[in-house]
Amino acid sequence: MLDISKKPILEVEALTVNYGSRAVLRGIDISVEKGEILAVVGPNGAGKTTLIRAISGIIPPNAGEIRVAGEDLTQLSPAQRARHIAVVPQARNLPGGYTVQQTVLMGRNPYLGWLGRIQPADRALVQQALTHTHTLDLSDRRVGELSGGEQQRVLLARALAQATPILLLDEPTAHLDLQHQSVLLNLVSASTRELGLAVLLAAHDLNMVALYADRVALLVDGCIRALGAPEEVLTRANIEAAYHISVRIIRHPDYGTPLILPDGHQPAHTSINPPDKALPEKRHESRSFTQPPTKS
Repeated sequence: MLDISKKPILEVEALTVNYGSRAVLRGIDISVEKGEILAVVGPNGAGKTTLIRAISGIIPPNAGEIRVAGEDLTQLSPAQRARHIAVVPQARNLPGGYTVQQTVLMGRNPYLGWLGRIQPADRALVQQALTHTHTLDLSDRRVGELSGGEQQRVLLARALAQATPILLLDEPTAHLDLQHQSVLLNLVSASTRELGLAVLLAAHDLNMVALYADRVALLVDGCIRALGAPEEVLTRANIEAAYHISVRIIRHPDYGTPLILPDGHQPAHTSINPPDKALPEKRHESRSFTQPPTKS
């Protein structure tokens, strides 16, 4: 019998996106399963945000297919897409005048009737999302009064209230300090496992990606250059070729994941070194809000 739980919820095949005559994404092939975090990394301008926008339906592809739960994205109405895909942008996009409760309630808009009436079930889901993201005590505060880390958790709560199977995050930790980065990614990881979400995360911090992602896609010049487990993709050869910088890679002392250390005293290597030896397989349990990832 087919194991439906292992069938990808998000499938992208041969995706090409052009800006005018310039191809920003070329032949992208990725998929994300239920309960999985796929991180997309790459240098600035590689096409990470464009990929998020194309999958969410903001910009149309020039070629290829995007399927959500087996349905062609281009055939879905905006309301239907919003019931399949939730997007967590960077916190700077939040309207500061709304309360946290009002902001998270916006996640229920795709389900409201033409009269826009909020039902008890909608409020219950908002309450669950606030509780899950530890923002319930912020409910009555205005978003503009919150810190960047608090705002980012509110955006995650809004996405969870949307109750979609697919979650897209566009560099959500870009302007957060180390503590808030860890808190947010722990929440994303816990939500992925507990709610069975398919998560696509565009990120810059390779060390955080190594800790939290199940798989990594390395995007360079609009193409996927490597795709696999963090220890398979985040190698010295791949990183130096993509970022044009000399690095050293060691293993995390507790989890065995790659730790990427830029070598500020040496120029980038002109030749490609052979890939690093594979690291031990990483375990992927749920991670708590206050604790780091489970040790391997």
